Amino acid sequence: MKNEIAMKKLRHITQDYTMVLFLAALFLVSLIFVPRFSEVGNLINVLMQITINALIATGMTFVILTGGIDLSVGSVAALSGIVSTSLIQLVPNAGIPMSLLVIFGTSLVVGGVCGTITAFNIAKLRVPPFVATLAMMSIARGLAYVYTNAKPVFGLPDAYAWLGLGYIGPIPVMVIIMIIILAVAFLVLRRTCFGRYVFAVGSSEDVSQLSGINVKRVKFYVYIICAVLAALAGAVLSSRLQAGQPAAANGYELNAIAAVAMGGTSMSGGRGGISQTVLGLCVIGIINNALSLLGVSSYWQTIAMGAIILIAVIFDQNKKDL
Repeated sequence: MKNEIAMKKLRHITQDYTMVLFLAALFLVSLIFVPRFSEVGNLINVLMQITINALIATGMTFVILTGGIDLSVGSVAALSGIVSTSLIQLVPNAGIPMSLLVIFGTSLVVGGVCGTITAFNIAKLRVPPFVATLAMMSIARGLAYVYTNAKPVFGLPDAYAWLGLGYIGPIPVMVIIMIIILAVAFLVLRRTCFGRYVFAVGSSEDVSQLSGINVKRVKFYVYIICAVLAALAGAVLSSRLQAGQPAAANGYELNAIAAVAMGGTSMSGGRGGISQTVLGLCVIGIINNALSLLGVSSYWQTIAMGAIILIAVIFDQNKKDL
């Protein structure tokens, strides 16, 4: 009996801390074998590289916790970047406050509109999330190309770059934003009724409905949150690039899903959270950075990302049998 209890505890510890141990081992191996990985400038660069993905993955965590998925985040990010850069061009001599107002205002409006349409289709019209978000992915990307005639938006004021390239002390502004968003999302999921509802809906919609939870409303809000954060990521990305690119953030939905799944959040919903997503983000960020420093092409990095998702999903599906 004691042996069974000990084995059960060991199994739980292994399941809960596998990713932490893997991240520690990956970091140690990179320190030893990858040249220039340990340099402070490179480590800050890793944080900046994962920021855009972190903003999108945070919203994706809410969606996946309910058992859904959002394939439109990359396109919504691109559309937000186009709208934001186009608007700032209309403001002569725009300073940092006006640039921030345009960036955050655009994120709320573009993300809010796209998220509301997607949420309405899923929660009210019962369109499967895969289909509804696939349609929004096509619509948002198409609008970005139509509006710009497939040309980048250049000629932005220097103040616009502050959010994506500026520093407060030794820390990049975009990293500070990432930390704030992750902290708020963590508190929402762990300390609010809405957060508990998100987990409950992902565990069982029928039981949640019988318990008095408005399942449709919860789903509605998570897709809006996801779209708004994707739009914010797109605006920050345009600030960093100093341009609005209609092809920007292409494939970022894959990166976000990989981060969430790799961290250990269940793709079927109900289990996981922001802490797990942070682990996934760090693992993917270190792998990409190490591969880049070793001279591995971006094509092989894409293949590695696909393999990561596959391994994470297989591990998640078989976790109960371990």
